[in-house]
Amino acid sequence: MVSRRNFLKCIGAASASMLIPINAYSSGSSKKNARSNVRYCLNTSTIRGQRLDLYQTIEVTAKAGYDGIELWVDDVKKYLKEGKSLASLRKHIDDSRLKVENAIGFAEWIIDNDKLRKAALVQMEEEMIMMAELGCSRIAAPPAGARTGKLLDLDVVARRYRELIELGVKTGVMPQLEIWGGSLNLSKLGQALYVAAEANHPKARILADVYHLYRGGSDFDGLEMMSGTACEIFHINDYLTTPKREKLADGDRVFPGDGIAPLKQIVECLLQPGGTKVLSLELFNADYWKRDALEVAIEGLNKMKKIVE
Repeated sequence: MVSRRNFLKCIGAASASMLIPINAYSSGSSKKNARSNVRYCLNTSTIRGQRLDLYQTIEVTAKAGYDGIELWVDDVKKYLKEGKSLASLRKHIDDSRLKVENAIGFAEWIIDNDKLRKAALVQMEEEMIMMAELGCSRIAAPPAGARTGKLLDLDVVARRYRELIELGVKTGVMPQLEIWGGSLNLSKLGQALYVAAEANHPKARILADVYHLYRGGSDFDGLEMMSGTACEIFHINDYLTTPKREKLADGDRVFPGDGIAPLKQIVECLLQPGGTKVLSLELFNADYWKRDALEVAIEGLNKMKKIVE
């Protein structure tokens, strides 16, 4: 567990790169500038249930008007197993005028088993190299393999996360420390802030999510602890009053603005001066999967833009 003393130490260490001025939104012009630095992205989970192939998914994303796309590593591997090439996929992405903003993978880099963790690092490096060929510069680093079991020492987790960052520097694809609200480990924003700070690397970044922050019990006021450079990409979604927080599942996420999340507060915290922010729509809603994929993608983009504007 993180003691109050150690957490304050972590915040102090992070202050230079992660803390933001309280009056960062003191003027209307700063809000306008922040909005101009937003890129809109579609996480392919949002239309996963329509069972489109990778090319079709890219086409839907582009037609809907997104700036970028989040690809799942397993989908790219499946594509390659079909005998197709990364070069042809890269061309299709480029021709669609999209950027692969992030990759969703599940290498178990965090676990205590040294043998399996070593294999996970090899896996992560291979996946980074693969995604680099698609022009992707980020990959998710969630607490896969540590959702249950024992509570890990956050100082140990920080050292392991630094190993990933070093792989990222080598490959050009930086690992984004992802919060999973239903996990025993890295379920809270404070834990992720501590790990990112104690990794002691300027490339440490946090990947947060409206649903996961709420599911894990974090207060959204904590987002004020991060500048735009501490979190480059953020998963946008919403949640309803039912089921209760601790019973929420991935499939309960709804379009932003259709639930009760304080999205105006969340977006204002995120869009601080300090670089471009990628807002990525990530949903797993079975009702949306029954609808036309393009229709869902367009509705999601419009609702994200409405919140930001």
